[in-house]
Amino acid sequence: MATTAQPEPAERRGTGPGDDPFADWDWEDPEGLEARTDAFTENLARCASIDLVRPELPRTHQDFQELGATGIEFAAFRTRHPHGLGTDLVALHADTGATRPGPVYRIDGTHLFTQLDIARPLPFADRSVDWVYAEHLIEHVPLGTAVHWLGEVRRVLRPGGLLRLTTPDLARYIDGYLDGDEQFFRRHRRRLRTMRVGPPMPERRAFMLNQIFYHFGHRWIYDEAELRHVLDRAGYHEFAIERREFQSGARPDVAALDTAFRKDESIYLEAVAPGGPR
Repeated sequence: MATTAQPEPAERRGTGPGDDPFADWDWEDPEGLEARTDAFTENLARCASIDLVRPELPRTHQDFQELGATGIEFAAFRTRHPHGLGTDLVALHADTGATRPGPVYRIDGTHLFTQLDIARPLPFADRSVDWVYAEHLIEHVPLGTAVHWLGEVRRVLRPGGLLRLTTPDLARYIDGYLDGDEQFFRRHRRRLRTMRVGPPMPERRAFMLNQIFYHFGHRWIYDEAELRHVLDRAGYHEFAIERREFQSGARPDVAALDTAFRKDESIYLEAVAPGGPR
């Protein structure tokens, strides 16, 4: 499965002036917050217009070229890449209808989108895309699903193709827990408060460490070594794998997809396929 289910800043949720978006919110009840998370995702999945572009998915590199797409952004309702195909498990819906798996749509007149389940084989030919990007997706699926999906990504990347992964960095959370001044945790709580993602978080180090494992539908949290491990299991032995910084990488157009909202907690890792420029 794929998910974009993560709390969205309250000012973008369409709440009225008198509404309390955090009524009955309990940070210490992850299961109880699942319904809220689903509601946030449902709100994010609303769009103004859905137009059919292709009745079937592109399969080959030539198909992608004809579509005007060079790569795929996973867990993205509206990819910001001008030549990207966004995809998610969740359907997008407008007043006139909703997406379904199979076709390619244009969302709000701008963004290419199709529904995909990353737990299933990707419906694309070998060596069909130049890049793949996934921001805060891999932590939402079990480890085995992540390895399967990464293997499929490796298969569809062209020679010299790029995979860019971003995910919460477990090392930052562990360092934050061990830091007596709690500098990272303080910054993280302040950032979420500024963005109005829920009410203020409890100011306890154990809570801050636990929430990254048990909130937002997370299933497995990574540090750099763990990311390299799943890439190795998925067959990336001949790829050039390198840790990157926020919005910096082998392809500036792909690195530019990193969002500042997640900068403070993220790790960025790229894998470049053999057979092309690095």
